[in-house]
Amino acid sequence: MMGTVAPDRTTINPLQGRAQELASLCDWVGVNGSNPARAVLLAGDAGVGKTRLLTELLSTAEQAGWRTMVGHCLDFGDSALPYLPFSELVGRLASSDPETISGLAEAHPAIRVLAPGRRMLSGAGKADDLDRADLFEAVHGMIEALAAETPVLVVIEDVHWADQSTRDLLSFLFARPFRGPVGLVASYRTDDLHRRHPLRATAAEWARAPGVQRLQLGPLPDADVRRLVRSLHTGPMRERDVATIVDRAEGNAFFAEELLGASEMPRRALPDDLADLLLIRLDRLDDAGRAIVRAAACAGRRVSHDLLSRVVDLSELEMERALRSAVDSNVLVHVAPDGYSFRHALLAEAVYDDLLPGERVRLHASYVRALVSKVVDGTAAELARHARAAHDIPTAIKASIRAGEDAMAVGGPDEAAQHFELALELVGRVDADRAEDADLDVVGLVSKAVDAIIATGHPARALALTKDHLAQLPTDAPAADRARLLLAVASTSLLVDSKGGSLDATTEALSLLDEKPSPLRAKVLSMHARANVDEGYEEAAARYAMEALSLGQRLDMPRVVAEATTTLAGVDSRAGQVDLGLKSLHQVVDNARRDRDTASEMRGQFLIGQLHFERAALDEAQAAYGLACRAATAAGRPWAPYGFDARLLAAITAYIRGDWDLALKLSDVAGEAPPADPEALMSSVVMMVGAARGDLDALKLLDQLRPAWEREGQLAINSGTAAIDLLGDAGRVQDMLAIYDDMVTLLTEIWNPLFQARIRATALVLGQLASAASTASQAERATMVDRLPELLSAVEAVRQRVKTRKRPFGPEGEAWVARVHAEHLRLRWLAGQDSPDEAALVAAWQAAVANFEELGHVFELARSRARLAAVLRAVGRTADADAQLVAAREAADRLGAKPLLAELDGISARPRAAAAKSDSLTSRESEILALVAQGKTNGEIAKQLFISTKTVSVHVSNILGKLGAGSRTEAAAIARRDGLLP
Repeated sequence: MMGTVAPDRTTINPLQGRAQELASLCDWVGVNGSNPARAVLLAGDAGVGKTRLLTELLSTAEQAGWRTMVGHCLDFGDSALPYLPFSELVGRLASSDPETISGLAEAHPAIRVLAPGRRMLSGAGKADDLDRADLFEAVHGMIEALAAETPVLVVIEDVHWADQSTRDLLSFLFARPFRGPVGLVASYRTDDLHRRHPLRATAAEWARAPGVQRLQLGPLPDADVRRLVRSLHTGPMRERDVATIVDRAEGNAFFAEELLGASEMPRRALPDDLADLLLIRLDRLDDAGRAIVRAAACAGRRVSHDLLSRVVDLSELEMERALRSAVDSNVLVHVAPDGYSFRHALLAEAVYDDLLPGERVRLHASYVRALVSKVVDGTAAELARHARAAHDIPTAIKASIRAGEDAMAVGGPDEAAQHFELALELVGRVDADRAEDADLDVVGLVSKAVDAIIATGHPARALALTKDHLAQLPTDAPAADRARLLLAVASTSLLVDSKGGSLDATTEALSLLDEKPSPLRAKVLSMHARANVDEGYEEAAARYAMEALSLGQRLDMPRVVAEATTTLAGVDSRAGQVDLGLKSLHQVVDNARRDRDTASEMRGQFLIGQLHFERAALDEAQAAYGLACRAATAAGRPWAPYGFDARLLAAITAYIRGDWDLALKLSDVAGEAPPADPEALMSSVVMMVGAARGDLDALKLLDQLRPAWEREGQLAINSGTAAIDLLGDAGRVQDMLAIYDDMVTLLTEIWNPLFQARIRATALVLGQLASAASTASQAERATMVDRLPELLSAVEAVRQRVKTRKRPFGPEGEAWVARVHAEHLRLRWLAGQDSPDEAALVAAWQAAVANFEELGHVFELARSRARLAAVLRAVGRTADADAQLVAAREAADRLGAKPLLAELDGISARPRAAAAKSDSLTSRESEILALVAQGKTNGEIAKQLFISTKTVSVHVSNILGKLGAGSRTEAAAIARRDGLLP
C-alpha cells in the first residue's frame, strides 16, 4: 500500500453487532475483491454507530492494500466552506505523500485550489474562481489516477452538513464511473433530514443512480448493546443495571456509552452533554412546536392526540402546524392509531428535565384534569403519575393503588410494587383523619405492597417494610390490623434466613384473634402450620394445617385450601410417606391451575421437584422444576419465591446430572433484570461449573458474591464449596481453609452449626487436603491431620441431629457421608500418619462410588472413581483400577473437567514411573523399605539400624520419590506388587 491518508484510528473495543453490515459494505465497495467497486450511501441516526462501522471498513480496506481517504463535513450553519471534505482529502494527501500530490497537481491543476493553505485569507485563490466543471473533472481525475496504482476507498462523513457545492460534486462522482477500483461512501444522519432539509431530495436521487447502494443502519440489537456495555465496563456490573442502560439506549451505541459513563448518577438523570445534544433538536421548532413537545414530554414516551389537545392551549390549526413541525424535525413520530411518541425516549427525558418546576406542575395538573374528566381515556398509572407530579395527593393515592392492582392482574409485579410503595409514601403525608375520610385501608395497602414486592424477588425488602409498619402501628389499633401485619411478617420471614421469626409472628397473631371462623383466622392458621414445619414441629403443623384446611373449605378459600394441603403433603413426606405426599401435591397443582392460582401452583410444583430430588429421581426433579419455572415466567413473576427457587434448583440439578451446558443456560440472566440476590445465586452455579472445569477466572466471582452471603445462605454454600475446589486445585491450601471457616462461621450464625451442607463442604476440604498431602512437608501434613478431629466431630454431630428426625438422609446425604469417611482415610494414608487397613480403605472408596452412582452425581462419581482407582493401584489391583479409570476419564472428558483429567493422568502415570524407578533402590533403601512395610516408625527404624532418625527420614523420602508413591502405605503396596518385597 502507498500509505494511508485516513485519520488516526485506535480501536479499543471490537465492533459489536455490525458483522452483516460490514460484510455488505466490503462487498459493495469491492474491498473483498468479489465485486467491482461501487458507491454506498450509509444512513442512520446520530450515535447509532456509522463512524464506528466506517472505521472498521477503513481498517479492513487498508489491510487489503487499499489507499483510504477520509473527509468530513462540519456544521458551520449558513457559512459552510465549499468543498470542505475534499479540501481535507487533498490536505491529508499532501501531508502524507507530497510527491504524489505534486504530480497530481501537474496533471490536474484545478485541485490546487482545494489545498487548505490556498483557502485561508492569505491564500492565492478561491474555489469559486474556477469553472465548476474543471474542478469536478480534476477531483475525479485525481481519484482515478490514484486508483491506477492501488485501489482507493473514499469516505465522506456527515453529508447532512455538506454545502451545496459539496453535494453537487458528490452527485458528479456518483454519476460518473471510474476506470480503476474506487469505492465511494457517503454517510449522513437520517434524523437530521427534516422535510425541508436540502439533502433529503438529493439523497433520494443518489440512491436511484446506477451502481449506488443505500445502507440504512438501524439500532443495535439489545444483545449487542449489552456486549458493548460489558466490554466498556471493566468491573463487575449487575445485569439489572446493564438492562437499564440497554433499555434507555434503544440500540444507540453513543447513548449507551454516555449512559454507562453516568451510571453512578440517579437512575433518571441524563449526562449533561447528552442532554444538550438531544435538546439541539428543539431549536428548529417555533414557540408552538416547543410547547407541544414540552407537553408531550410530561406524558412520557407516548401520548394520544385527544389527550395532548386538552393539555396545550392552542387552537386546532395551531396544534396541527406545531405537530407537523415536530414530526418533520424528527422530534416526534406519528404512531397508530392516533398518537405521537418521541423518536428517542431519551429525548423525552431531556425535554422533561429541561422544564421549569412551575411549568411541570402546571402541565401535569392539566393532564390530571383531562383524565379525571373522563372525556379522554387513560390508565390509572397515567393518572397516578400526573397527580403525584401535580401535588394532588388524594388523587395520586387512589390512582396508585388502582394502578398497582391493575399491574398485578396482568403479571407486572415490579410495576405494582412501585405503585403500592408510592401510595404508602403518599399516605405518610396525609394525616389520620384525612386517611379515614378517604376510606384508606393502610394495613391492606401494606399487604398488597408486600405481596407485590415478594413477587419481584425481594422478600427481605418486603419483610423490612412490614416490620416498619408494625412498629408504627398505634397501640390502640384494632387487633385484626395487628394480626394482618403479623401475618405478613410471618409469610416474608419464611422466605429469608430468619430464625424463628415466622412462628413468633403467627403465634402472636393467633392470640389476637378469637376462634370465630373468619378468612383472617384461616390464613393465620395456614401460615402457623407452615411456620411449625419450618421449625421442625411436624405434629403441631399437621394439626394446624388440618384446622386451616377445614376452615378454608368452609369459607370457600381455595388459596388457603391449597396452602394447607401442601403443608400436609410436606408433613407426610417428612414422615416417610413420600408417595402420599406426591399424590397430594399433584392434586394441589391441578386445582391451582384450574383456579389460576399461580402462587400455589409454583409452590406445589417446586415441592414435587424437591421430593423427587431427595429420592435421587433427578430426571423427574428436573422436569418438575421446569414446570414451576415456566409457570412463574408465564405469570410475569420469574423472580418470585418457588418460581425462581425452581430455576435455581433446576440449574443445580442439571449440574449434578452432568448437563453443564443446561446448567449454564439456566443460569444465564443476560437480557433479564433480576434482583441482586437471585442474580448472585445464578452466578454461583456458573462458579460451580467453572470450579469443576478448572477455570480460575471463576474465582473472581467470589469477590462479587461474598458480600451477599449474610443474606442468602444457599449462596454461601454454592460459591463457598466452589471456592474450596478452586483454591485447593490451585495449591492455596490456607486460603481454602479460610473460606471453609468463613462459610461455617456465617452459616452457624444465620442457620445453626449443624447445617447439612457442612458434610459436603467438609468432604471437599478433606479431599483437597489429601491431594495436597502427597507433596507437602512433614510439618504441613501434621497440620492437616490436626484438623481432622474438629472436622469429623462436626460431621458426626450433623449425622446425629438428622437421626433425631423421622426422615433419614437421602441418597445425597448418604453419598457425602460416605465421601467424608473415604477422604478421611485417604488423608491419613497420604499424610503417612498411620497405616490404615487396605481392605477398609478400598471398601470406603467403593462405598463412595456406589453412593454417588445411586445419586446420579456425574462429576463426583467420576472423582470418586479416580480416587478409588488410585487406592486399587496402590494395593496391586491394577485391572480393577483400570476399569475405574476408564469410566472416570469418559465422564471427565465429556464434562471438560480439567482438574479431574489432570488427577487421572497422574494416577495413570504413577505405576509406570514406579516400575522404571524400582530398580534404582539402594540396598539401604531396600532394607528401610522392608521395615516401613512392617509399619515401623522412623524412630523405630533408626534404633534397629543404629542410624539417626533424620537419616531414616531422608531415605524414606527418596524411596517415595523413586517408587512414585504418595505415602508410606502406598510405597509398601507398590513394592509388594512389583516383587520388591516378599
